[in-house]
Amino acid sequence: MAGFGLPNFGQLTEAFRKAQQIQQDAQLLQQELDAMEIEGTSGDGRASVWLSGNQQPLRVRLDPALLQDGQEACEAATLEALQAAYEQSTATMKGRMEELTGGLDLNLPGLGG
Repeated sequence: MAGFGLPNFGQLTEAFRKAQQIQQDAQLLQQELDAMEIEGTSGDGRASVWLSGNQQPLRVRLDPALLQDGQEACEAATLEALQAAYEQSTATMKGRMEELTGGLDLNLPGLGG
């Protein structure tokens, strides 16, 4: 059978075992990301936005002095804080996913790898 370019049974078993472990770890990671609170702050520190590790909005804090600067200043600071929180949350999720899948080798012989 090995002459047909198919992976051996041991390789397939190991790949399935790794895939099952990654699935279990992914469920735990999902819970971990949901529980995270990642803060993004505007450059002047007067606006903060918190997102979960899955980019779900959690809360916003605005310095009362910022509110006196007018609508445009509030909007700009809030957007800046939101962008910072989103970048941190995305980087955190990406890093954790790379850690999770780093050991999986999908390049099995005979499967197009």
